This record gives sequence, C-alpha cells and structure tokens, in this order.
Amino acid sequence: MVRVLLGISLLVVLGCSEKTNESAKVYFAGEIVNPTSDYVVLFKDDSVIDSAQLDDNNRFSFSLSGMEEGLYHFDHSPELQYVYFTEGDSILIRLNTVEFDESLVFSGKGSEINNLLIELYLTHEEEKPLVYSYYKLEPEVFTSNMDSLRQAKLDLLGSLHEEYEIGDNAYKMANASIDYNNYIYREEYPFYHRKKTQEDKIHEFGEEFYGYRQHLDLNNKDLAYFTPYYRYLKNYFSNLAYMTCSEGCGMEMLKTKNHLHYNKHKLYLIDSLIHEEELRNNLFRNVAMDYLLKEHKWNEDCDKFIAKFSKLSTNEKHVEEINDLYKGIQRLQPSSNVPELTLINNTGEKVSLRDITKEKKTAFYFWSGTQKGHLRNISKHVAKLKDKHREYNFVGINLRTSHDQWLNLLNEYNLDTQYQYRSDDFEAIQKGLILDNLNKCVITNDSLVIDAFANVYYSFKK
Repeated sequence: MVRVLLGISLLVVLGCSEKTNESAKVYFAGEIVNPTSDYVVLFKDDSVIDSAQLDDNNRFSFSLSGMEEGLYHFDHSPELQYVYFTEGDSILIRLNTVEFDESLVFSGKGSEINNLLIELYLTHEEEKPLVYSYYKLEPEVFTSNMDSLRQAKLDLLGSLHEEYEIGDNAYKMANASIDYNNYIYREEYPFYHRKKTQEDKIHEFGEEFYGYRQHLDLNNKDLAYFTPYYRYLKNYFSNLAYMTCSEGCGMEMLKTKNHLHYNKHKLYLIDSLIHEEELRNNLFRNVAMDYLLKEHKWNEDCDKFIAKFSKLSTNEKHVEEINDLYKGIQRLQPSSNVPELTLINNTGEKVSLRDITKEKKTAFYFWSGTQKGHLRNISKHVAKLKDKHREYNFVGINLRTSHDQWLNLLNEYNLDTQYQYRSDDFEAIQKGLILDNLNKCVITNDSLVIDAFANVYYSFKK
C-alpha cells in the first residue's frame, strides 16, 4: 500500500505542468507494445468519439476539438481503460498489453489526474485479499479498518489537490473512485461475513454500519459510466432488494431462489429511486441480463419479467438486446441443435461447430490470450477433467487472439491442436453460445445441446 501511494506522488510530480489556455483542443496519443488490435477507439459513455489506427511503430494519435471536460475511455480490444480530459490537455500514454493496466503510464499536460485514477484502480485490486480477510471480523472492527483504508487515500488526494491544483471536477472524480470502491466492500460485507462465520442471520446491522449511505448520490449523471459508481449501485440495489424481500416477503421466498420475485424487487427499487434516465436504463438492463443468465430457461416467468422490463426501460436498443438474449437462450435449451457457428483450426481451415460434436460427447471451454492466468488455470483443470471423464472430448475455443499468437500459445502451453480451435468473430460466438464469462462450458452430445450454461469448474462435480 505504501509503495503504491508513493508511486502516485511520483507519477503526479513527473506529470505536472503549468496550466495554459493556449488551445481548446485535446491531444491524445501513445504507443502500444504487443498490440492485440489494429485500432484504438475513444468513447464518451457508450458513444464512439473517434478511432485511430496504429502505425508501423504501434503508435496512434487523436487531435480532438470541442471536447467537454470529463471521463472518457479508450478501447484497444479486448481491453479498455479510462482517460480524463480537460480543455487543452496534451496526454501521452505507453502500455504493454501483456500487463495492460499495470504498465499504463500517462505523461504530458493532463497526466496528473489520469495517473492518480489508474493508481487508485491498481491499489483497489491489490487490496482485495486484505479486505476479504476483514469479512470475518465483527462489524465495528470491519468498519474501522475500511475507514482507515479510505482515509489514507483521501489524505493523499487532498495533498495532491492542494499542491498541484487538480481541477475541482477531476478531484470529485478521484474522490468518487475512493468512496465507491470502499462502499462496494461495505455492501458485500453482510453476505461474506455470514459465509465466513457460518452464521444464519444477515443484515442485523444498525444505522451506524450503513451510515455511509447518507452521502450517496443515486442520480449522478457524470458518474453513470464510471465503473466504481455503477458497480456500487448494482451491489446497493441487490442488498436493498434482499433486505426488502426478507422483511416483507419472508426468508422462505429467498431460500427457494425465486429469481423472478427477487429481481422484480430490484426493478421496483430502481424505478423508485433512480430518476436519471440513462442511469435508470443501464441498471434495468443489468438486472434483466443477470436474471436471464441465472435463470437461462424458457418459461412463463421469463415472459412476465421481460414484459415488465420492456415497460420500464426507455432504451430501445436495450429492449432489443434483452429480447435477442432471451431468443438465444431459447435456442440453447437441452436437446436443441448445436448452433451453426464456424471455428478455425491450427492449419487455418474453417470447421463447423456441429461437425466437431458429431457422434461424440463434447465439452467446449473458452480462453483468451490476453488472460494468461486464466489460461494457466483452465488448462490444468481441463487436464484433470480429461483423466476423470474420458467419455468426453474437451475442446478449447480461443477468443480475441491473433492467429499467430494463438499458435504460439498452443505451443507454449503444450495444448493438443486436435482439440483446439479459435474464432475470429467474437460477436458471433458471444451471441450464439451466450458467452457471459470465460468459465462457461457448453456440453453437447452428437450435435445436440445437453447443457449450454455449464461451468467448467463446477458442472462436472455433479
């Protein structure tokens, strides 16, 4: 923690520059080592602002006019990260996709707030094991520890704001990063505390424990697409729905895992408390996604839920997206035909997904060259599954990795090319197989679906 906080100070010193009003333009450029895409795409919220192609030296540049101050994000598929722009900024970045976030460094005018935000993000990631160890503590001790972690960051932010004249809006953004990342853990605590202590009761905490909620702004338009804020709201409404349901409907309803009942509570609470339209719609979409991916069935409850969601959401794209997801789930029900999707083998030939599954039991799992830790873990796990379940062919599908890099990884991890394929159309795989996480597993038998929503780590234990 000390190393990271010192790192923030050093980065701010290195990035410090005098304010100037010479130009209203924003210049944003950089170099990407080991690129995973030919482009860098710049977004404001969910709208594309511009895109830039990498040159022969893997460099890109944007020269932007009329830019509103605030939070943007740049996408170098499959990764993305935030960048905060103020009028007249001239920001340079350098990163290595092998360690995308860890290697990202900003320099030039406007680098101060950006280096601070990335370091706060990395600090949050480093703190996770420590905070998880706090979940077994009693509420008063847990709260005290969380207050200390938060205050250390706030003290640093205050010093930097005073010394380097970080703009008020940028200061508020950094403050929000500190607060909402901290508050996420507090919302999670009742659930994890019960799990770690094996206690039956939950949510019997006084107003003092939830005192931080008094400082919430549930309708902050400027933070609607800021991950700490958005993640906090998702946790908050999950917690609030649980509390509302346990008090008003009884714990038996929750114990039966009635997803429809619980998620209707969430929709009602969001509708009651969130008035900022874009934020409302994003939260409605999240609830609908979460419900369908957990239920992943075709039944009357799902029809009712989608009807309720469609009535509340004013975002036509979201409504269409949720309806498409539901249709995709319907197509993947047990005994359905495996979707007509095309993969590529190690010699570059195209192979039908259905052909791979003909006259055999097959379990498909997924991996990406950008997530080496996941690749190591899943490769070891699948090797064990092959020994225990010899009646199955375990077939890996690689995503978002260039063909040459994929071949190198097959060699590096000693993966059998007979059972490894890749897709150069991520969207087709994502929609066709409803790919929502890399631990997903699709189990088939002779071109028919057995379980399209299995988990490679848990399903074979059943």
